[in-house]
Amino acid sequence: MANRIFILLAFTALFLFSNSVLCKDSTTKDISDDDDEDLSFLEESDEKTDATAHHDHGSFPDQEDFEGEGDDDFENFSDFDESEHDQENSYKEPEVDEKDVVVLKERNFTTVIENNKFVMVEFYAPWCGHCQALAPEYAAAATELKGEDVVLAKVDATEENELSQEYDVQGFPTIFFFVDGVRKPYPGQRTKEAIVTWIKKKIGPGINNITTTEDAERILASEGKVVLGYLNSLVGSESDELAAASRLEDDVSFYQTVNADVAKLFHIDAEAKRPALVLLKKEAEKLSHFDGKFEKSAIAEFVFANKLPLVTLFTRENAPAIFESTIKKQLLLFASSKDSEKVLPIFQEASKSFKGKLIFVYVETDNEDVGKPVSDYFGVSGDAPTVLAYTGNDDAKKFVFDKEVTLENIKAFGEDFLEDKLKPFYKSDPIPETNDGDVKIVVGNNFDEIVLDESKDVLLEIYAPWCGHCQSLEPTYNKLAKHLRSIDSIVIAKMDGTTNEHPRAKADGFPTLLFFPAGNKSFDPITVDADRTVVAFYKFLKKNASIPFKLQKPTTPTKSESTEIPESSTTAAPKSEAAAGELKDEL
Repeated sequence: MANRIFILLAFTALFLFSNSVLCKDSTTKDISDDDDEDLSFLEESDEKTDATAHHDHGSFPDQEDFEGEGDDDFENFSDFDESEHDQENSYKEPEVDEKDVVVLKERNFTTVIENNKFVMVEFYAPWCGHCQALAPEYAAAATELKGEDVVLAKVDATEENELSQEYDVQGFPTIFFFVDGVRKPYPGQRTKEAIVTWIKKKIGPGINNITTTEDAERILASEGKVVLGYLNSLVGSESDELAAASRLEDDVSFYQTVNADVAKLFHIDAEAKRPALVLLKKEAEKLSHFDGKFEKSAIAEFVFANKLPLVTLFTRENAPAIFESTIKKQLLLFASSKDSEKVLPIFQEASKSFKGKLIFVYVETDNEDVGKPVSDYFGVSGDAPTVLAYTGNDDAKKFVFDKEVTLENIKAFGEDFLEDKLKPFYKSDPIPETNDGDVKIVVGNNFDEIVLDESKDVLLEIYAPWCGHCQSLEPTYNKLAKHLRSIDSIVIAKMDGTTNEHPRAKADGFPTLLFFPAGNKSFDPITVDADRTVVAFYKFLKKNASIPFKLQKPTTPTKSESTEIPESSTTAAPKSEAAAGELKDEL
């Protein structure tokens, strides 16, 4: 649950998706400057504008973004926004008896995980309010489970940075459950009772016996997803493998039988070679027969690939099942509830050819909860049904289907997607009709023209309109652009990263500042890690620009000089006396 940056389907769209953004300090770097320049006029500007170097981390919808508003554990994320000063002064060590909670550090982490079959691990931060609230519940659960075949442990993520990075800890608390060294997020509530109940299910047999047809009929009528193993014996290696696989699945019930009549009710031929296994679910495709090797990993993979419906309706609740799937590639259908009557059956029929290869998702565009934000995230507009291919959170590439929605066309599109034959789609705002400001406006469709112009050194800010740190930076950035507007070789630009995309514009948070040197546009841009001041930006540009330049401090022109243009091989003078006076007044 605490992996913040799934599904931001929110879809950053789904709750913008980041109503609860994480902030981090940007690393600052001193840029040395060998020139003996008088930069006092730039420093004066900095005194008027104090922009702190921070990032708002907006990203693709994370699992937490799909939590209900009533979930007390995720009702706000104020813990992440506390300043370091507040953390040190407001935090008090909770008085909790944690004698049964194992403290893990890098030196003993692997040993504990490898030497115990079941381990629950909480990654926490001492200043995190939610972690403090969880502490007594977690400790009480550890005490109640003492003597069971499970270890409850904790890691201070603020001290064990490498462990936190290795396990991609994005928020606090993050809880993982390890089974034979394989980790899964803990999806349950943060109470002692919930933790104990969930763990007992995991460490217990995992499977139940069905010995009568009456029990079989009751289970088939009441449960939505069921796995049945038709075995030679209810004890032994076959049962052990099935039980081990069951512990890797939270939302599917596992059963076993040796009764041929029970097997028939589950659509297994009584004469079938044992062990046989079937997955039944109350969906359009009700039945899936397993034909692999009867061992834990193969069974688990089969269940994971087949437990989803042929087409999954996108909701907050099932978003984790979609975007945490080991099947990363997805086809998404965007259509209104009315239009879906025509195109959804076609989409569903096409999905049968891609089981275990692609996940098919239907986004109901007129759904008040998810329709608009998910559509906005993917850049889908208009009322007509739209099909997109998506490579998943890690790569986040999108591909547009531009043909008529027919079974043959969808299947061909899916095959081309799997074979990497499609051209990616990138969002773009309309190109501005005029772009004469000191800061040039970049959108997806004019990115190449402005940013990748080989004759220009380009500084690009990727921002989000809702980002407070971007708003704080804006006055400094505007002043920098104004000071440098007479330097023809330099372009100061910005791009809204929420509505525009480009393969060369990778943002790890907002604001992200990238520098594209002239004559080197085929290489990766330089990430700007200078202080967020006019002087620091200027020194960075002086050091990294391919085309040399020097900004001279303006002087009050005499009467005879006012009509003359100062000579400089590297500095372009103001274009008029009025412009020179304006620049002088500004500085």
